[in-house]
Amino acid sequence: MLTIMRYLFLLIGVSLPLSIFAQTGKVVVPCKYDYVYGFSNDLALVKNNKKYGYVDKTGREVIPCKYQSYFPNEGMTENLACVADDDAWFGFLDKTGKTVIPFNYDEAWPFAEGLAMVKLNEKCGFIDKTGRVVIPLKYDFVQSFHDGMAVVTIDKKYGFVDKTGREVIPLKYEEADSFTEGLAAVRLNKLWGFVDKTGQEVIPCKYELYEPFTEGLAGVLNDTHQLGFIDKTGKQVVEHKYYYTYPGGRFSEGMAVVCQNKKWGFVDKTGREAVPPTYANADDFKEGLARVKMDDKWGYIDKTGQIIIPLRYSYAGNFSEGMAGIKLDGKWGFIDKTGREVIAPIYEEILGFENGMAGVKLNGKWGFVGK
Repeated sequence: MLTIMRYLFLLIGVSLPLSIFAQTGKVVVPCKYDYVYGFSNDLALVKNNKKYGYVDKTGREVIPCKYQSYFPNEGMTENLACVADDDAWFGFLDKTGKTVIPFNYDEAWPFAEGLAMVKLNEKCGFIDKTGRVVIPLKYDFVQSFHDGMAVVTIDKKYGFVDKTGREVIPLKYEEADSFTEGLAAVRLNKLWGFVDKTGQEVIPCKYELYEPFTEGLAGVLNDTHQLGFIDKTGKQVVEHKYYYTYPGGRFSEGMAVVCQNKKWGFVDKTGREAVPPTYANADDFKEGLARVKMDDKWGYIDKTGQIIIPLRYSYAGNFSEGMAGIKLDGKWGFIDKTGREVIAPIYEEILGFENGMAGVKLNGKWGFVGK
């Protein structure tokens, strides 16, 4: 896809033996894994010796590290884990590790909206959680369901099906992306526009690049490669005058990061520069604060542009569950929204908090720490 993908992880870590202790004294999952991923459905995917399994919040290995995982960032979705066996056949496990859908497929994707994409003999379709084929395996490729619709492809032509398998939008586009907020991006004659769920092209295919709709607006590039924002009628809300790079092109908490003359700032939904482009770097607002960089130091501002947490860190991550990872003197820890160091910067690497837990690395191994 031509969209800017937003897969960023906060990396932070430290060195203690065996187990990690938060400053609160709470014991967490021992640091013994080659890598860990965030908690989902009270379980976290962990990796050891190139094999994957799942642990609960007590550190118990509910599912042993004996499987392959081709979607580690997804983890367990809708209480099912998409994994592969040693022979690279795909199937699904439940939260106890029981095989609920046999390892019969060449490829499979995690469940989304009750259905999962599967592939066999070079053709793709969808199954439900009982393993029943709901949409026949007849497509060259498919994408997961979003907003009740899925992208499907035959002979390099893209369209959409609903959950009954009905081709709601004909396979006529050069490329297509998933539905978000009722609209999906499609490409025709090398340009992008948006269709609704009836297939009507509500925004003509005239843009060089795009970002999906978030909070009612979408970032699009005109023929001079300048970023602006449109609403769902196609009306321009924010003028095309910004440079398109990560992060940018999407609204978060009513604000969007923009870049002009190599300086970063924020616009609101009226197009007003709520925070003029003055920073060397910036990221989306999360939980009311945004990380910004100046003179090689990171800190946090609020939506008025006021500095809430001083720019004193060599790196800083986004806030999640009231905590953000920060780096000082080559080590990582966590602060709260007042800037107080809740977990001291002693770790080698970290991941952001999810479901009350954060992955941390020490002595070259990963585990989890609590708040």
